[in-house]
Amino acid sequence: MTSLPPAVRRLILATLVNTLGNGVYAAVGALFLTRSVGLSVGHVGIGLTVAALIGLVTSTPLGVVADRLGPNRAYVGFLLLQALTMTALTQVRSFIPYVVVAGVTAIADSGQRGAKGALIAGLSPADQRVRTRAILRVATNVGMGAGMGLAGIVLAVDRREVYVIALLANAATYLVTAGLVRFGMPEVDRVPSAGGPSGLTALADRRFLVFVALDGVLTMHAALAQVGIPLWVATATDAPRWMISVLLVINSVAVILLQVRVARGTEHLAGAARAGRRAGLLLAGACVVLALTDTTSGVVTVGLLIVAALFHVLGEMLQSAGGWGISFELAPPGAQGQYQGAYAMGRQLGDLVAPLLLTTVAVSWGWPGWLLVGTLFLIAGLLIPGTVAGHRANTERRDLVVS
Repeated sequence: MTSLPPAVRRLILATLVNTLGNGVYAAVGALFLTRSVGLSVGHVGIGLTVAALIGLVTSTPLGVVADRLGPNRAYVGFLLLQALTMTALTQVRSFIPYVVVAGVTAIADSGQRGAKGALIAGLSPADQRVRTRAILRVATNVGMGAGMGLAGIVLAVDRREVYVIALLANAATYLVTAGLVRFGMPEVDRVPSAGGPSGLTALADRRFLVFVALDGVLTMHAALAQVGIPLWVATATDAPRWMISVLLVINSVAVILLQVRVARGTEHLAGAARAGRRAGLLLAGACVVLALTDTTSGVVTVGLLIVAALFHVLGEMLQSAGGWGISFELAPPGAQGQYQGAYAMGRQLGDLVAPLLLTTVAVSWGWPGWLLVGTLFLIAGLLIPGTVAGHRANTERRDLVVS
């Protein structure tokens, strides 16, 4: 921490505050909507799907907003909007208002992701951007974990007024985060429309979009940890159900201890591309090991699940670091906001597709399904280095023509 610029240290503190509130909401949000508001599980699912689609469509245009307004102003603005929508959620009583609030929340969330990425790029030297993101990811895990722990109190009481207090506390963390960014943090220059790439340049960058799609496949590791593996352990193996918690703890602890170390070398394009390839191999390996548990029992199954969890978390950390490095390096000057917004589309697409894919293919089909999902991870990882190299070659040829 002492070797980091003061602005980055302040951003780490802001991230801890923000994710503390996010952790509380992640644990109680669904129960608030079903038990307090009275929505059905199906209605909650529809609202989340609509929100995911809105976030996917708006991600890159909102990144342009961050470039034009300046990352600081845009980030603060979207944080304030999130505080407003979280407060509004406490007043929701029916399905349609919930969908409206969820949609606006998705817009704010997409906007702050692109703005935060551009802010990191502006505050950190080029060779420190990936390290900064890795440290922020560690801070995110710490904050989310603490928030989820605090949420246990809310869940134990299980009363509407306590749920409302939890949501308002989350809204307050957005306000505090906005204050930490607005006051005492240097301003990253905005890029006037006449002084930088045209709006939505990222959406015309075909090779970058191919990388985003491939990276999106790899980001299905999130749903693999949160949906696929827990359902598999509970319904298809004889492992005790408490193993689900053990596997999640392994994941969180590994990220906190190792993410910064794993990210070393990915600040350069070649190293980042290699990390993407290795991530695909490791995630595919995790799926192969999970496929083996379809036919094992007892201690062998427990051991294989731990091996799969280790393969998974190593692949997850490499994917994150590689994706950060590539997205920063391929963005032209003045377009970090929109490229970070376009990069986020991959994660959003993965989050949208992965739960259905994992439940209907991997969990339902058994070992053939796991091998199919593993093949998708493998192909995506293997294609990333060539895609990135081709993008760099095209850019260099274009620059030669211009000069």
